[in-house]
Amino acid sequence: MKIALVNDNDEIIGYEDKLIVHQKGLKHRAFSIVVFDDKNNILIHQRAKDKYHSADLWTNTCCSHLSEYENMETIIHSRLKEEMGFDCQLNFLKKFEYYIEFENGLIENEIDHLYVGYFNGIPNPSAEEVQNWKWINIDKLIIDMDNYPNNYTYWFKIIMKIIK
Repeated sequence: MKIALVNDNDEIIGYEDKLIVHQKGLKHRAFSIVVFDDKNNILIHQRAKDKYHSADLWTNTCCSHLSEYENMETIIHSRLKEEMGFDCQLNFLKKFEYYIEFENGLIENEIDHLYVGYFNGIPNPSAEEVQNWKWINIDKLIIDMDNYPNNYTYWFKIIMKIIK
């Protein structure tokens, strides 16, 4: 799969294979989705054991990259359905940028578009993407992140600072 490469202004400048992008640390466009229920619980999931980085870590409801031949409005909904087995209205919140080098040599250098949605059902996640999931009260999540930061993805910690 080829994903969107971007410049510092988040303008698409081309597309490259996802693995090459992460091996070379090329700046690319990503998106993250955070879904709440009507009790202010947040839906989080534990990444599958065979993910190329950040395996086994807890993270936001859904995240991925803008792929070639897609647009953001379409892909955010299709990935939410593919990963978590449901769709809902999603509203753009803001962009944020981050860079991290992982222990396995892969690099995330992203401009991440953050979306928020609401859903009160039971997800049906893909086993290829998700090994576990739960609804958690946002205040309890913040306490757990503070006490056990190594249980959570790097970008999710940034997201929580934005939304809390």
